[in-house]
Amino acid sequence: MSAAEPLGKIVLEDTELTFRKQRELAERAMAQVDDEQFFRTIDAESNSIAIIAKHIGGNLRSRWTDFLTTDGEKPDRDRDGEFIAPDSGGRGRVMEVWNDGWAVLFSTFATLRAEDLTATVRIRSEAMTAVAAMHRAMAHVAQHVGQIVLLAKHYRSSDWKTLSIPRGQSSQWLSAPPSHR
Repeated sequence: MSAAEPLGKIVLEDTELTFRKQRELAERAMAQVDDEQFFRTIDAESNSIAIIAKHIGGNLRSRWTDFLTTDGEKPDRDRDGEFIAPDSGGRGRVMEVWNDGWAVLFSTFATLRAEDLTATVRIRSEAMTAVAAMHRAMAHVAQHVGQIVLLAKHYRSSDWKTLSIPRGQSSQWLSAPPSHR
């Protein structure tokens, strides 16, 4: 086993775990909004939670299908279409796109090995290491998950159920035994 192999394994495991946590955060936020809020935009230039979720799903499917062997921008991806609310199927259809994208990502992670981190991959013909593409994907997802959380929190207002430590309760959280966290 090379010295890089344990580090590569750690990088892969931590990256996958961080993606899982981002997904969970977004889904916990989306669960708090009703269908009207899910599709609502705050102005003409903004995206709804539905559009953001649809975009993330489409992006993940494109980037992570054949991650190591084909360009991350697949010819069959309809990126512009990701920014249009579905005509039919409603929230269920959006969540199918969302879930399909995550399934492709996690399926790919199940096959990656430490030595794959230094492989050259392409996104829109731009060459980069696989680990750089992973960081790029994580930043992209995290940015949009933040948007989902902000919108959901805005819509729920005083009915919002925090996804983290509630305001004014940091000291209680820090003093709680780890088994209660």
